[in-house]
Amino acid sequence: MKMPRRIARPVPGVPGDVLSDVGWPGEARTAVGCAVMLLLMSLIVDAGTHGLAVLRTAAFITLASVLLVILLPARVTAASDLLIVQGLWVARTVRIDRLSCVAWPSGGTSHRVILRDAEGGRVEVDLRVLSANPAIWLRLEAGARASVRRGTLSRDTSDLARLSLYIHAETARSVLKASGLG
Repeated sequence: MKMPRRIARPVPGVPGDVLSDVGWPGEARTAVGCAVMLLLMSLIVDAGTHGLAVLRTAAFITLASVLLVILLPARVTAASDLLIVQGLWVARTVRIDRLSCVAWPSGGTSHRVILRDAEGGRVEVDLRVLSANPAIWLRLEAGARASVRRGTLSRDTSDLARLSLYIHAETARSVLKASGLG
């Protein structure tokens, strides 16, 4: 099965050079579809066995809503100096040109990268978003290099180096696979 390409594209209607994860709309539709299917199947089974009741229907709606909250991925957007991770209720922003910490916890087993900036901003980014969107990763990497030059990211940068190697290897692997060589 061939994997669809996910390339970060400019966000329409937003001024400036803003990139967004193009895989997010599909993942959001899938999350909504799963929640709706759970609700419909629950209502059909309930109607066929017991007949619909208001209390059970409310419970099924609540269950489907909880599933949607769990499955809905965060939306990642990268502007020239900002990385924005927007969840269901809150959006977190970090200045990528003033990073103070890039952490990818022990051994690369974590699927989240933690970024902190000098102003106290903190975001967690899913590693799959970075590896599937090379343009967002390159913008983040350029911001990290600018942070090193400014001196805000002066502590241990081994996680950043390890992360860079991982993302570039994944990108190369994807290119080879798409070209039929891998």
